[in-house]
Amino acid sequence: MHKSFRSTGLFSPVFFHACLLALAAALPSMAWAQAMLLPTAQLSIGAHKIQAEVAATDASRSYGLMNRASLPENHGMLFVFDDPTTTCFWMKNTPLPLSIAFIDSGGAIVNIADMQPHSLESHCPEAPMSYALEMRQGWFRQHSIAAGAVINNLPQP
Repeated sequence: MHKSFRSTGLFSPVFFHACLLALAAALPSMAWAQAMLLPTAQLSIGAHKIQAEVAATDASRSYGLMNRASLPENHGMLFVFDDPTTTCFWMKNTPLPLSIAFIDSGGAIVNIADMQPHSLESHCPEAPMSYALEMRQGWFRQHSIAAGAVINNLPQP
């Protein structure tokens, strides 16, 4: 006995596309979808462990933590650059107050800056850096981490 799928009901192409549109509309934001696609790295600074999303492409570095409503404890975003740079950061479309650590190619923190939500103020490294790590504002201070501290387990650029 031969059975065939009907073009109505659950197997209808129209129903399938309607479901896809409903799913897309249900996503809270592009940031959530992007975060789900970024690789992660387990970093350490002394005894402190950090789970970091890794932004290593132009697109992911440009988007960063924009439109993110929250950041879990001990989580951050690590920006990885192919070559040492003096690229500056700002907080346009970023509602979270963040601290950023600029990190040289050897893993040493060059300097740390606090950044205010939705600000266009530039925050720049004091020397060429290969990485930048954004955490909840005050995280580095609360953990007594300052310039010169070394971050371990950084991915290769």
